Amino acid sequence: MTLHADALATLRAWTPPDAEQEALRARFVALLEAEPDGMWRSAHPDHLTAGTLVLDHTGERVLLNLHRKAGRWFHFGGHAEPGDPTLASVALREAREESGITELSFHPVPLQLDVHVVPFCGPSGGVSHLDVRYAALAPAGAQEVTSEESLALRWWPVDALPELEPSMHRLIGWARAALVGA
Repeated sequence: MTLHADALATLRAWTPPDAEQEALRARFVALLEAEPDGMWRSAHPDHLTAGTLVLDHTGERVLLNLHRKAGRWFHFGGHAEPGDPTLASVALREAREESGITELSFHPVPLQLDVHVVPFCGPSGGVSHLDVRYAALAPAGAQEVTSEESLALRWWPVDALPELEPSMHRLIGWARAALVGA
């Protein structure tokens, strides 16, 4: 199965938590049905990306990265690369690369879909990243390592987060519920 076929099957089978997420799921599926290159950054004006929100083993802290280009705090994520076999593997690879934590307990079912315009992605200006978001738990004592894609990494208590997009707060809540029952 190709990465494109896996992404399409994953999104067709995914049960969204609400009507807003269902509308996004339909948009993502429609893109993949219409665009054979929908998993690659070459697809314009939209393409899929994947990411992972990393929680500590207790679910009380979230590891965020201060994105070098955007200058804002985000979960880990990015574009598919040749050799990525599945949508989930894109999300997990990005989390490992960008957090420096290799031993993550990864939740293999998407938790959230999000669309955001990225002005610095693509040769002709901004594109919409159709982001499929997963979550993972870091083991106790995990040590993060800042990658060249980030200005900084930081563990944030879930009750003292930096300024985030509203969708990130929903993702954190859904991730805590799925991974630690919080």
